[in-house]
Amino acid sequence: MRNRNAVVTGSTSGIGLATARALAERGCHVMLNGFGDRAEIEATCAEIAARSGTTIVYSDADLSRPDAVRAMMARAAEALGPVDILVNNAGVQHVAALHEFPEDKWDLLLAVNLSAAFHAIKAALPAMRERRWGRIVNTASVLGMVGAPHKPAYVAAKHGIIGLTRAVALEVAEHGITCNAVCPGTVLTPIIETQIAQQAQVTGLPEDQVLKAVFLGKMPTGRLIPPDEVAAAIAFLCSDAAASITGTALPVDGGYTTH
Repeated sequence: MRNRNAVVTGSTSGIGLATARALAERGCHVMLNGFGDRAEIEATCAEIAARSGTTIVYSDADLSRPDAVRAMMARAAEALGPVDILVNNAGVQHVAALHEFPEDKWDLLLAVNLSAAFHAIKAALPAMRERRWGRIVNTASVLGMVGAPHKPAYVAAKHGIIGLTRAVALEVAEHGITCNAVCPGTVLTPIIETQIAQQAQVTGLPEDQVLKAVFLGKMPTGRLIPPDEVAAAIAFLCSDAAASITGTALPVDGGYTTH
């Protein structure tokens, strides 16, 4: 994977940051993307670059805006070269009963969790097709495979990501490009921490009970999944060894979907 050029969205924390690190460790030049303290993000980029010896750049593109997604992909090509690897990981969440779910939150979740991946893939594909090599990995969720209450927009978007993954995989398979999804269970990331607090408000349960009952109750392993484990699965799907794996939705879920 040395000298491959990668874009990882939503990579200033959690699974995305772990994925950016994993790809850089394998020799990829990486564009990070996300929100956060600019000084801390720049320090993280410098640390990854020093450790890996690769080029690390950053985009603060707001992925709810299609024009910002396109600009981010163009800037990645300018800064790194043609994009070989695209990891659509950015995600937002809101938890509320359906009859109380804010319409602006519905629009935001679909824009960031689903539409942004479409726009990024559309921008990346021409160069991948020209070079006859590419790896696209979309971070879905176990909630892209099953349903859950109080998360209508998230569940709809993650089911959509898996459908998009399969459609893209069929369209580009003959061009040396793969497209897969990973479906994490409960990973302790900022988005999960926010969900725990929101679920506590909706259910009236203490946060520690919400974690056990709502998030870990259906995971036979009974433990939170480290971001590095999901990142390792993504990095494998981006490798030459995974050339024959495409159109899959790979659970990294502690057994959640075996029920």
